[in-house]
Amino acid sequence: MSDLQERAQALDLADELAPRRALFTLDDTVYLDGNSLGALPRHVPARLQEVLTREWGELRIRSWDESGWWTAPERIGDRIAPLVGAAAGQIVVGDSTSVNVFKAVVAASRLAPGGRDEILVDAATFPTDGYIAESAARMTGHRIVPVAPADVPDALGPRTAAVLLNHVDFRTGRLHDLPGLTAAVHAAGAVAAWDLCHSAGALPVGLDAHGVDLAVGCTYKYLNGGPGSPAYLYVAERHQAAFDSPLPGWTSHADPFAMTPGYAPADGAVRGRVGTPDILSMLALEASLDVWDGVGIESVRAKSLALTDFFLECVAAYAPEGRVASVTPAAHAERGSQVALRCADAAPVMSALIERGVVGDLRRPDVLRFGFTPLYVGFADAERAARVLADVLAGPAA
Repeated sequence: MSDLQERAQALDLADELAPRRALFTLDDTVYLDGNSLGALPRHVPARLQEVLTREWGELRIRSWDESGWWTAPERIGDRIAPLVGAAAGQIVVGDSTSVNVFKAVVAASRLAPGGRDEILVDAATFPTDGYIAESAARMTGHRIVPVAPADVPDALGPRTAAVLLNHVDFRTGRLHDLPGLTAAVHAAGAVAAWDLCHSAGALPVGLDAHGVDLAVGCTYKYLNGGPGSPAYLYVAERHQAAFDSPLPGWTSHADPFAMTPGYAPADGAVRGRVGTPDILSMLALEASLDVWDGVGIESVRAKSLALTDFFLECVAAYAPEGRVASVTPAAHAERGSQVALRCADAAPVMSALIERGVVGDLRRPDVLRFGFTPLYVGFADAERAARVLADVLAGPAA
């Protein structure tokens, strides 16, 4: 056994989050793709079976009241709130991330002072955010200005209405300065909207503490809500009375069952709802969030940094020189919970890794991406992944 393997075992024994691993359905695979789809919590199938057989099968329509279906979007939002540093009553769950980005960008432009016609968007954003922002800009008479997050302070001006940024870059794992950039946006008189898809559940966000205006995020990555689980929308309490959704659906109406032709928005974050909630996936998400009970996000962050540090150390020790290079920042303040390695033949290398039981993913053309989900990934996993990567890189197929 190598020194790194011995260290990995010792680190796992000292890991306070290690018992959480037993809460998930796992196998011998080293699963480092939880930043795309989180693992299944073991108790979720039984909960879904109850929803199907009793709540839907027996109670049927009565479950909207008796099983709490109608209030699920706000109730589950309040469970997500502590993980992103928000007080209750500011997050509503529902729709996809793309739909919520549209709501946030349009609402942000409407919250901004009049006469402003520019929306700044992260130039390296996840494609959907860019597509949606472009469409929202066309519809609202604004102009999109792509800008690198680090350059946002210099790009802000009297024409800036809103800024849409990613907390963590999905390709590189770079963590952007949410507190500093939000403050800069506010100093310019604009509205700050953040995409938390690659940070919520992996590190502290501090939405309330840092004065974020609007935020969106998905729940199927670090929150383990399941494939296609509903996203969420954060509307800071100070903006809720003025929040003007571009999708005023019936479930966000102040009196939805009055069925009146005129729209009157509900109070609070409820006005971020649109149509009938997707109850099956929503309740699967609610059950999945049980794995977070008693977990502090600061402990998750500490383990995340330790895991990614250790993985990078193992890669440096094992991998053939010059075959891979990290594009994820070394500085903790600039790193999310993933490691992205540039590799000339990334596609066949990732295929070989998956065949050998190490599951990451590929970001074309040349990035191997490994996500570290601290609730169920351990240090022995990190060491094994680096060792298998080295074997693949040294092999004839590479």
